[in-house]
Order: sequence, then structure tokens, then C-alpha cells
Amino acid sequence: MLPGVAQRPVRLQPRRARALVRRLLAWFAAHARDLPWRRTRDPYAIWISEIMLQQTQVKTVLPYWERWMRALPDVGAVARARSVTLHKLWEGLGYYGRVRNLQRAARRIVREHGGRVPERFEELLALPGVGRYTAGAIASIAFNQPRPVLDGNVTRVLTRLFGIAGDPREAQTRARLWALAEMLVQEAARLREWERPCSQFNQALMELGALICTPRAPKCADCPLQTACTAHRAGRPESFPARRRAAPALRKRVLVLVLAYRGRFLVRQRPPTGVNARLWEFPNVELAGSEAGAGPSRDALRRALCNGQPSDAPARRDTGPLPSTLSRLTTLQHSITRYRFTLDVYGGEISDTPPRWPGRWLSLRQLQRLPLAGAHRKILARLMLR
Repeated sequence: MLPGVAQRPVRLQPRRARALVRRLLAWFAAHARDLPWRRTRDPYAIWISEIMLQQTQVKTVLPYWERWMRALPDVGAVARARSVTLHKLWEGLGYYGRVRNLQRAARRIVREHGGRVPERFEELLALPGVGRYTAGAIASIAFNQPRPVLDGNVTRVLTRLFGIAGDPREAQTRARLWALAEMLVQEAARLREWERPCSQFNQALMELGALICTPRAPKCADCPLQTACTAHRAGRPESFPARRRAAPALRKRVLVLVLAYRGRFLVRQRPPTGVNARLWEFPNVELAGSEAGAGPSRDALRRALCNGQPSDAPARRDTGPLPSTLSRLTTLQHSITRYRFTLDVYGGEISDTPPRWPGRWLSLRQLQRLPLAGAHRKILARLMLR
């Protein structure tokens, strides 16, 4: 139990709930950021913004959302788009499963809902890539329905406001938070003096967490809920929400080969499932501990060029000789979730007709049009500067 915080069941009286809602709505009306998806009630535009904002900051999403809406202005355009188009538009946002689920959902909307984003919460929840939070966000923001939302920002606001010391990832604590979020948005729905109060209230909750009730050094002096906040009264706002100890980062070393032949470079597409599915990359292979540090061994080179298959794999014995000369181009650091990668990048020129290694030989201009995995996009950027 946290010092100064008595843990008791949260009882939210209607009068208190109404006061909190009104304060937050008034604050949002005066301080909300001018974001492009807030200038529309188009449920498609709002759906795209909510998917992009999953685990991604607003400042990162802004140019992606605007580019996406220009290229794919409606659900039908997403349903018809080529995979390479979708992945190129998404390139750099990460968590690429989101864009593949977007297209699956778009095709279902075209097939089952006439190309219109459904209004019913249950139908939204049935779409691929849409969970309880996203369905609630679309239902409330686009359709002004009294559906709760609970993302990281809202979790932080509610745990601090009501002094909830349990771990939000535990089922009992999470259920309490959902119940509180629902009570508050239901109270917002009763306010007749506000236009679209459910939409405005849920956005206000998220905005407060993003701008004021931040993870570190929250701006309590600027918070419209300061006098009602349990964590602020206890002098311990940063103690909420409770956090588990983060798992240690896993470090990996990867050999990457940048091979050129007459102005073209060897690249290959990743499989349709798994990390970075369907993105393109230069030949590479993860190195064992004993291989790290020194120059690339012949076995590591052959595994990289043969798509990770052992050097004695029968189907790969006729792929030709290894490059005769390689030089170190650069060493890059790259992170994906809790993995920390060190990429040793080697380059070389192929003078004769290249062997039949898996992949395609493409020009720099062609590579620029492909969706590349994040670290390999950094490598291409360096090639463009040479």
C-alpha cells in the first residue's frame, strides 16, 4: 500500500462524477490540441487515427495520418489497396500487424456493412485489430455513444485521481478502472448543455493524460482535477499507476550484407507472418555469440545469402561463390520492443553475373518505393548519401 493512500472501494457519487466531468469538459474546450482528426466526424478518419495512435505518439502519427488520408480517402480504397502500398504508407510507424488488420477490417466493412464503418459497438469490436478500447474510442468520438475508453493516458489519470494502487495489468484493478471510466462517460451523456459530451469527455480524459498528467513530472498546478486528486493530496502522483519491474533488454548481433551489381542491390521480402512481416530488407543473419566481434565468417556469409538456411542445405548448394571482397560500411543500433540489435553492415561489389541468391536486384530508386524494415531503412538512407 502506498503511503498516504487508504485503499478502499471506489464509490463515485453522481454529484461528484458530474463535477469531475464538467471540470474536464471545460478544460478541454479551452486547451485541446488542434489535431486534424478532431476537425472531422468521419468515422473512417477517426478509426484510422485510433489505429495509428496505438502505442505511438501524436507527433509521430500526424504526418502519417495526413499522407494516408490523401492516398486512401475511404474504406473502399483501403480494401482495394496493394499490400506494398499499405506497407509503404505505414513504413516507420512500426507494429505492422496493425496495417494488415486494417485491410482485413476494411474488406469486412465493404463486404458486411456496405463500405461504411459500423456504428454499433459490438460490430466495431468484431473487426480485426479492434479491441475494447478502440471500439469504445470510435463509438464515443465518432458517434457520441457513452462507451468508456481505457488507454495508458486514461489509466494514469484514473489511478491518480482515485488513488488506485493496484497494478492496472491485473484483472481486478483493470475491471475497476473500466467501471470508473464507464460511470464517468455515462454521466457525461446526461449533460444537455454540451454538444457531443461523450465524444468530448473521452478525448478530454486522454488529452489530460497526454499533456498534464504525464508519467514523469506531472503538471499538477495546471490540472483542472487537482483539488479532487487523491495522488496529489498524498504528494505521490508519480507512484501511480503501480509498475512492474521491466524485463531486461535482450541483445542480439546481426550481420547485414549490402551487395551491389551494376547499380542494383540485393534485397528480399520477409515472410507474411512474424516480425516485420512482408517488409523488405538486405540479406542478413543473426550471429551466435562466438561469431560476434570479428569479421564475417564464410558460414555466416552463406547463411545470410541463403536466407538463413544452413550452408549445406541441398537446395542452396548451387547459389554460387561468396563475394570476394567485403568492407565494413557501418555499425547501427536498433531497438524493437525489448530487443536491442547491433547491426554489422558489410558491403561489396559483384563484378560478374551474380549467383542465384534468394531475393531481387533493385536500383536505389526502386528501393525507395518499397516498404523497408526500420534498420534497413537507415542503411538505405546512408546509401543515398554516398
